[in-house]
Amino acid sequence: MALDTFDSYRIAAQEDRCAPRTKITVPAQLRASGGRAFQTVVHDLSISGFSASAISRMHEGQVCWITLPGLESRQAEVVWWENSVVGCAFAELLSPIVQENILARYSPEAVYRA
Repeated sequence: MALDTFDSYRIAAQEDRCAPRTKITVPAQLRASGGRAFQTVVHDLSISGFSASAISRMHEGQVCWITLPGLESRQAEVVWWENSVVGCAFAELLSPIVQENILARYSPEAVYRA
């Protein structure tokens, strides 16, 4: 993705919220470029990005990878970090079907069957 295109995408994803974000609690792994993966909790999710717990400082523009349950790692870029929470924009939009499946599985109203 060209730099100008990514900047436009990032601004739209974070400022205009081109995709609605859903508050949720999803266990995941997050890894900053050059770092080790750590356990995290995703606090909200949209097809364009997420916010998650990140005790260590992450910097705007830093590349990272998020691994959500049942999915391969997805590349993202840090857009903001504040009070141990990081906001990231996916490098490629999350499929709406994948997002719906995650939301259905981890929403407070989800019913789990053995």
